[in-house]
Amino acid sequence: MAKRIVIIQGHPDPAGGHLCHALAEAYAAGAREAGHGVDVVTVASLALPPLQTKAEFERPAPPEVAAVQEMLAAADHLLLVFPLWLGGMPAVLKGALEQILRPSFALLDPDSGWRGRRRLAGISARVVVTMGMPSLAYRWWFGAHGVRTLDRAVLGLVGIRPVRKTYLGGVEAAPEAKRARWLAEMRALGRDAK
Repeated sequence: MAKRIVIIQGHPDPAGGHLCHALAEAYAAGAREAGHGVDVVTVASLALPPLQTKAEFERPAPPEVAAVQEMLAAADHLLLVFPLWLGGMPAVLKGALEQILRPSFALLDPDSGWRGRRRLAGISARVVVTMGMPSLAYRWWFGAHGVRTLDRAVLGLVGIRPVRKTYLGGVEAAPEAKRARWLAEMRALGRDAK
C-alpha cells in the first residue's frame, strides 16, 4: 500500500553535496520507485528566524512553516536526516522543528495541553544520523543522548511512533564501497517506507 512520506533534510549547508543529501535522495528514489508519495523539506533553505519567546512559539506559523505542517499532517511516515553536531542535531534543524511543531499544530486541542490528543499520532519515523566518530562510541559511550532526546521529547511528544534510528559513523573516512552500501540501504528503506 502506497504511503505519504515527508523527508526532512536537516543538513545545515544549503549548498548540498554532503552524505546526508545523498542519503535522503536515495531514500526518496526508493520510495518513489515503490509508488510512495514523497515531499522533501530542506531546512537549510527555509528562512526562519529563531523563536525567542513563548508568545512566538504559541502563535500560528508563518506560511512557509504552515506548508510543511500540511505535509506532515497528511504523512504516514517521516524521514529525518542530519549530521551529528555537538552530540545532537544542528541548530538550524532544531529551530525548524520548533517552528513546525508548535502546540497550535501538534495538538488537536491546544487548550488541553500536552496531555491531549496529538495531530501526528500514527505517523512512524526513521532518524538517520551521520557522524565522524564510530557510531558504536556515540551509542554506547555517549548514550546517544541527542538522538534519544529527539525521539522522546520531540517526536514522541507530538505522537510520532515508532521511531527507528540509523547511525552511520566514521563517515569522513568511509571508503566508497561503504558509502555505496549505505545508499543502497537507504534506497531499500525508502521502498519499504521504513
